Amino acid sequence: MSNTATLNGQHYHSAKMWEIALFTLNNTSTNLHMLILGLVTYYATGIAGLAVMVISTILMAARIFDGVIDPAIGYVIDKTESRFGKFSPLILLGNLISGISIACIFSMTHLLPQSMQFIFFVAMLIINKIGYSFQTSVTKAAQTVLTNNPKQRPLYAIFDGVFNAFFLTGGGFVISNFLVPKHGGFTLSFFNELNIYGLMVSALFAIMAIIGIRSKDKKEYYGLAEETVSTSLREYWGVVKSNRPLQMLSLSASFDKLATSIASYSVVTVMLYGILLGNYALSGQIGLITLIPSLAITVLAVGIARKTGLKKAYVVSAWVGMLSFLALIALFLIVEPSAVSLQSIGLPTILFLLLLAIANGFSRIPTTLVVPMIADVSDYETHKSGRFVPGMMGTIFSFIDQLFSSLAPTIVGAVVGIIGYTSTFPEIGEALTTPLFIVTLVLAFGLPALCLLLSITFMKFYKLDKQKMESIQQTISEMKEKGYKDVAATQK
Repeated sequence: MSNTATLNGQHYHSAKMWEIALFTLNNTSTNLHMLILGLVTYYATGIAGLAVMVISTILMAARIFDGVIDPAIGYVIDKTESRFGKFSPLILLGNLISGISIACIFSMTHLLPQSMQFIFFVAMLIINKIGYSFQTSVTKAAQTVLTNNPKQRPLYAIFDGVFNAFFLTGGGFVISNFLVPKHGGFTLSFFNELNIYGLMVSALFAIMAIIGIRSKDKKEYYGLAEETVSTSLREYWGVVKSNRPLQMLSLSASFDKLATSIASYSVVTVMLYGILLGNYALSGQIGLITLIPSLAITVLAVGIARKTGLKKAYVVSAWVGMLSFLALIALFLIVEPSAVSLQSIGLPTILFLLLLAIANGFSRIPTTLVVPMIADVSDYETHKSGRFVPGMMGTIFSFIDQLFSSLAPTIVGAVVGIIGYTSTFPEIGEALTTPLFIVTLVLAFGLPALCLLLSITFMKFYKLDKQKMESIQQTISEMKEKGYKDVAATQK
């Protein structure tokens, strides 16, 4: 594929398909770190001996801290220029910091005196969030230089869906069907083996992402030929206040992220499969069964995005995901949980698999589509003010996103605390009581559905549809050709 393309008379810079695919692995790399840290509650409470609500609060605070430092990290990204590019060095730096801190958490916390465990755990989480933010911010910011072709930007979602489905679903299967049985639960040996494989694969993917972005990580792709408006760190609030698409996309995507964070939280997975359905290994097995439908859903959503725009695909996916979560609640209110089994597949099992595949597949589409949509928001800011600040756009979005999604551990901890789980979380194999039944349905399906409804509501006020983006790209082209002063006077 050439580096340029013409659609409706407008010239776009394009990327090779393999470049888009490899760079997408940067998100998979950080998601593998998130997969490992998603189980830290069981390490912290079961091995290190910290209390449930303490850990839930710490994890919430860590995500808020992640969001708070994001604007500073975005500023660093926007000001970085090196012989190796703007984004490549930060991918490598972020992965190293995040990986080393994760290794320290799981290998050292339990060895320290009890008085030092809390301080060390918090310190390592803070360091982890700094590295994690560097790498994840690049995923969002670099979309602007990778391609501005509206036919190509949605392709990120296909590769992201395939990679995450394969490695995260595959990882969940390995954890539930091999590592947990092999090590007798969430034991220290379990975490040691998980970290070895997870951190090594994450580092490999980070290197491959650098290869994918290398040819585009150059000044000629950094927005306008020369930035026409200088931007300092203290001007972030002004940008947020004047950029309505950024506000609406951030709020909408934050609730979508909160929905998926609650539904996929490790404790909720244990409650759904290990207690409600009575077989924790089902989580990995069903993940593999629903893998192909999830990929088909991703391809369908990207097809919609390429024809009608990213916004349309985003909203449609959120609606389908929300309705499917509500249907899952209705299913378990009608049938006995024991009727869902892979040993004797009947109508309840078929309905559960179908609805779960649709719910998980469509509810995760907005989270994937939002990455190229941030590039649209960044282009909107360039056309409006002359600023090329993809780092700022990505990290302001991350700040709001982290602020909301940080609530997931606390929400789960608070809800299970209501029914008496204040010192430990529900464990695999516990008896299914009525309170556990209700709380599991609320956390696994009810709250995710509510969050998606709020996500849809905010998207009503997001105006960057297909037609608007074509106009924006035309304006940016004119700004590059004629200079900002000739065009800015006509912009609002």
